[in-house]
Amino acid sequence: MTGSPADSPASRDRTHYSYAHYADAGVAAGFDALRFGGPIGGYLLRTQAAIVSEALAPIAGRHVLDVGTGTGRAAIGLAVDGASVIGLDASGEMLHVARTRAAEMDAAARVSFAVADGHRLPLPDASVDAAVCFRVLMHAIDWRVCLAELCRVARWRVVIDFPARPSVAALESAGRRVARAMGRRVEAYRVMSAREVSDAFAAHGFRVVSTHRQFVLPIALHKAVGRLGATERVEGALARVGLLSRFGSPVTMVAER
Repeated sequence: MTGSPADSPASRDRTHYSYAHYADAGVAAGFDALRFGGPIGGYLLRTQAAIVSEALAPIAGRHVLDVGTGTGRAAIGLAVDGASVIGLDASGEMLHVARTRAAEMDAAARVSFAVADGHRLPLPDASVDAAVCFRVLMHAIDWRVCLAELCRVARWRVVIDFPARPSVAALESAGRRVARAMGRRVEAYRVMSAREVSDAFAAHGFRVVSTHRQFVLPIALHKAVGRLGATERVEGALARVGLLSRFGSPVTMVAER
């Protein structure tokens, strides 16, 4: 068994935006509508669920850990599909929303939620079949430590996502980090390359078995337009000329021990 989350040096800086931003009850209450509202938000969720379903099939009977579960979208979906799920998050406010949703969807018997830090997971080595982690590494104080923890506790597979360095997201990331440094209350994030992430997996005995890139154009632009058909047509055209494979983001990566 690992030590408590408080043992992690990274976890002690509770003023870091990755903790402070999500500790706000208002942010937790509005998180799903902001991230997953509208046709594009729904499309993002369906795509994520399809990737996870394929990566962890058959899901029924699996023991899965969802790190940075937030409002529990991935964890509850897995539980509904028959997995036994642990959802961990540093924000008690986000977990309050997750528990309410699990009860509403009759999934509470198959999913449990607890406060924990992704830099030091309170689970033994190889104690779950698989670990999933969405929209976390981009915000974490030390993403490599978080990835190492995911690999440590997963017996079989790890599924993560991140914004790609060679993408339009890199421009938005730079702008947000500058704004954050100037004192604005924005949610900053980092971009990462597929090579550095795959190398980090390899360092812990995992190999990447699949990579999925979603959009060439910014998600914010697609949400502003709000027409899924237009998004599919434009992104399909960009994919056909090879731009998606080079500049697509976010990247969802599946790695196997």
